[in-house]
Amino acid sequence: MRARITFAKEGALRYTGHLDLHRLWERAMRRAELPLAYSQGFHPQPRISLASALPLGFSSIAEVLDARFNDDIPTEEIASRLKDSLPVDIRILNVETVDEREPALQTQTLSAAYHVHLTEPVDGSDLTRKAGGLMMSESLPRERRGKSYDLRPLIEMLSVVTNANGEVWLRMTLAAREGATGRPEEVLSVLGIEPETARVERTRLIFQK
Repeated sequence: MRARITFAKEGALRYTGHLDLHRLWERAMRRAELPLAYSQGFHPQPRISLASALPLGFSSIAEVLDARFNDDIPTEEIASRLKDSLPVDIRILNVETVDEREPALQTQTLSAAYHVHLTEPVDGSDLTRKAGGLMMSESLPRERRGKSYDLRPLIEMLSVVTNANGEVWLRMTLAAREGATGRPEEVLSVLGIEPETARVERTRLIFQK
């Protein structure tokens, strides 16, 4: 059985890395006494796959993982068993079954949507102008880990929002494909915003249909 779990990752767990999150889920499934399947070989690995790594410090209400079980279990039972085995900062939002023949979850992920709330005051008009100029650019040469790349094709949508109380924040949708992933902090840097002055939340993962 292949189950797809959508969950929120919040609070202190924003600072839990991808590998630690993977181990957290494995331990939770063991505690919940779910029949988690393992790979074959000398070093069996739990058959758990996360859709897209979430950078440290980001919260999310849209994380997705696939887990394979040796027995069929009602999705409601999976959710109820895991509820008491997970930290409070992990909330299960949905559990559904997935066809075993579907491609790996990571290969189906296309894009990720984010809300970015700024902790320092900014001029909304100026930020809107900068965002418009960014979206009109033909290319945005950047460097990551010593390698040059073009950020522009990785930005699918960028908009500035001003609340009724005057709070200015950003919405963005970035590519999240294997080998082509846009990072919100890179977009913020281009806009002249220090990433440390922003609270980023992933709100949606978009998959290939």
